[in-house]
Amino acid sequence: MLTLGPDDILLGRHADRWQTALDSAADALADAGFVEAGYRDGLHAREAQSSTFLGNAIAIPHGTPESRQHVKRTGVRVLQFPQGVTWHDGQQVHVLVAIAAQNDEHLDILRQLTHVLDRDGVAEQLANATSAVEVARLLSKPTLEPRLDADTLCVNFPAQDPHELALAAAARLRQSGSVDNHFISAIADAQPTWLGKGLWLSSSAQGVNQPALGVATPADHSLEHAGHPVHALFCLAAHGDAHRPLLEQLVALLDSNASDTLLTRSSDQLLALLAGETASTQTRRVRVLNPHGLHARPAKQLVQVARDQPMAIKVRLEEGSATPVSAASLTKVIGLGARRGQWLVLSAEGDDAQQALERVAETIEAGLGEKVTPFEGGRDTLSAATTTAHTVAPITPDTPHSGIAASPGLAIAPVFVVRSLQFDYPQHAEDTEQQLTRLSQAIQEGAAQLRTLVHNASGGEVADILSMHEEMLDDPELYHAASDAISEGRSAEAGWWEAIETAAHAQEMLADRLLAERAADLRDVGRRVLGVLCDVTLPEPPDHPYILVMDDIGPSDVARLDTSRVRGLLTVRGGATAHSAILARALGIPAVVGAGQAVIALNNASMMILDGERGRVTSQPSEERLQRAEQQLLNHQQREADAWESRFEVAQTRDGHRVEVAANLGNTAHAADAVERGAEGVGLLRTEFLFMAHASAPDLATQIGEYRQAVEALDGRPLVARTLDVGGDKPLPYWPVPQEDNPFLGLRGIRLALTQPDVLETQLRALLMAAAPEAGSENKPKPLRIMLPMVKDIAEFRAVKVIYDRLLQEIPSSQRASDVQLGVMIEVPSSALLASSLAAEVDFFSIGTNDLTQYTLAIDRGHPELSAQADGLHPAVLRLIQMTVAAAHSHGKWVGVCGELASDAVAIPVLVGLGVDELSVSARQIPLVKARLREFDRAEAQASAHLALSKATSDDVRDALEAR
Repeated sequence: MLTLGPDDILLGRHADRWQTALDSAADALADAGFVEAGYRDGLHAREAQSSTFLGNAIAIPHGTPESRQHVKRTGVRVLQFPQGVTWHDGQQVHVLVAIAAQNDEHLDILRQLTHVLDRDGVAEQLANATSAVEVARLLSKPTLEPRLDADTLCVNFPAQDPHELALAAAARLRQSGSVDNHFISAIADAQPTWLGKGLWLSSSAQGVNQPALGVATPADHSLEHAGHPVHALFCLAAHGDAHRPLLEQLVALLDSNASDTLLTRSSDQLLALLAGETASTQTRRVRVLNPHGLHARPAKQLVQVARDQPMAIKVRLEEGSATPVSAASLTKVIGLGARRGQWLVLSAEGDDAQQALERVAETIEAGLGEKVTPFEGGRDTLSAATTTAHTVAPITPDTPHSGIAASPGLAIAPVFVVRSLQFDYPQHAEDTEQQLTRLSQAIQEGAAQLRTLVHNASGGEVADILSMHEEMLDDPELYHAASDAISEGRSAEAGWWEAIETAAHAQEMLADRLLAERAADLRDVGRRVLGVLCDVTLPEPPDHPYILVMDDIGPSDVARLDTSRVRGLLTVRGGATAHSAILARALGIPAVVGAGQAVIALNNASMMILDGERGRVTSQPSEERLQRAEQQLLNHQQREADAWESRFEVAQTRDGHRVEVAANLGNTAHAADAVERGAEGVGLLRTEFLFMAHASAPDLATQIGEYRQAVEALDGRPLVARTLDVGGDKPLPYWPVPQEDNPFLGLRGIRLALTQPDVLETQLRALLMAAAPEAGSENKPKPLRIMLPMVKDIAEFRAVKVIYDRLLQEIPSSQRASDVQLGVMIEVPSSALLASSLAAEVDFFSIGTNDLTQYTLAIDRGHPELSAQADGLHPAVLRLIQMTVAAAHSHGKWVGVCGELASDAVAIPVLVGLGVDELSVSARQIPLVKARLREFDRAEAQASAHLALSKATSDDVRDALEAR
């Protein structure tokens, strides 16, 4: 609640222009210590966007999001202008409530002020007030709003008489916070009153915090008491005259002759009846999409559209409220407090009511003057996806259409479009036990399906992610949330999806975009169970090669793919770091994601060229374009075949310059496969896989066993193991990190590991001991390279080096690695800029171009719109690589590249020309990278590097290199 003291209110101000009044407000906030002087510009910028006039002679000026940097702390100052000020929208203002808000606190203050706007005469009273106390009283005393919503209902309660129903309804009122135990006692001591038509009433004014109406219906539809039928019991928490609207709703129900239908109504249906929605009432559901809900600006747009309609439009929140308000009242609409994602129920009566409701609903869906994005997930979104797809402008034939490059490769095939599944199911069900049984059986069936997919998967990321899905199904929180909803009368389908959607939405609200994208995994799991409940299965794909087109592809969708027929993947949504993209790369399937709604409208069997390198698709290509692409594909397939035959040859350029080609691994189990594909070592072992697979940090013996598996599979080839790199997009449940606004700039990598040096020490000890020579062996070398992630300067390296050096002394030489180096990853621009000081002490560098590019260009590589611009061939990134290599070589140290740039066919000559000694890529890419090295000599590589460094943008670099 807005609380004001005498010092917060400034009386008797005068301004001849609204700009002057706004400047006075800025000065008042600055004098109070709430803001810096620069906040003044934010106040004016906000008015330039839209008026902050609220109503009843009150305006609430506040800054823009950009001006929050000038806010020291949240606060309010009230300025009274007795003679009034004409605001820029023509309204007369007597009071400015000037707000300094660090986040979105102004929205709460706005809602707290809405009660003022409904009271007649407040404008005059504010203008004539002679004391700060009087102004504070006018602004701070809210009227009590009567409550009747889903939380005050108790449907199908197993009662024996009206008195038990009264106690059940009273208990719901107490749970909602409307009453206390004094009210419960009063209801227990009184006998319900017979109203007629099967309706009973209990009421009290004792212990009432907020006027409210509880409603309870009996499970026994034949229940009678004192010779009267019992259809419903109304429990009224009375408070002065504030509960009068509730009595009016009750009287309207008595007059409607609908009381005999109460017994068969669900909670939603009962609320609709209490809201006055009859058979003649037209309704329309519509979802709020605005990021901050229905605050002042969008609410004003809604009110204007509602007022333009030929009949009265009412609106209520579907999630609970049985009290509709006039959509033509700004204060009432704001007072709903509707948040993003909530459903509104619009209602009207009359001949043209449905058309009027459609006009209002379309305005809400369009954003009410704000830029909005669809609310992802849920049954309604799935249903809507099919209809909206046909209204989007189609893709122009024989014209490249851009998306996000997610998995490299070229695909040519007809498309197979899988449109969103339709899950039609009842929202409510009376047989609670049966619904719970259905849900349990569906979850078990879903888990069995996942186990089958894991068993049939080829290991690696596919199996790992599907195993994570199986763990999601075992999450007791999901099941409890669903069972709670079912116990309240929801069907198994509705209860389950509500639990999934709530959890997924919470995931999406996380500040980190990569973590937010994992909400797709939750929905993928949810749809699996929903499909079992609804007996819905995916359509059968064609028996010929095709490019799969979907709204978004879940990991289990990828796992089901027949890679002998699926030539490529194309999605409406998604980013390059979503699990579907990661899995596509792991399976070697070309993929383009985030291509927009137009692709879902493609006709099945229409021919397409999909270029996973450039993130482009061409639908219905011309014969000439198709022939060029087919020749390009044939050339690529021949290159793959030749590369596979030569995969065990030494990696070197045409003139014999040696460049080692190693594998990036996410699991030690894949080391043998990497060797079979021609890997000359492992250039990046992501050791966090081991920590993520356990409920607590793995002990020394467990780690030694895992790392030794890779060492032995490599058979004398070097192993570069990265120490634990969690935080950011890879949290550990047993290593909680405080909520961070920018997790990629927070506790992650080595800086997080150093907060628990004992965990880091155990890992270093395990790595050293895993590479120890075996007793009685021929002492075959087991080269071990340990690298530290996210190092920003020499201080962090030295902190780890102290532990490392101590372990070398503590562990007997016969029990630890003899050929061992300690290096750092170059992922932070500062480490590249300070490479000279690092190179003097480290043993090697490995450049992680994914993060280095992200941090250098200030582009989130998971951003759905910007990720395509996060190109490692940007000249700024290349210059940092050049500096790193020069510094390392001047000290006799080697440099590797382990990011995605290392497998980019265009980038490989540039990296070699810059002097990189090692390229570490996914195991599937090793033969092709080796083959690419044999296509140029060192002089050509240096010329390519010189050319790339001379350009201004990554596009310029790629154009110049491709032309060369």
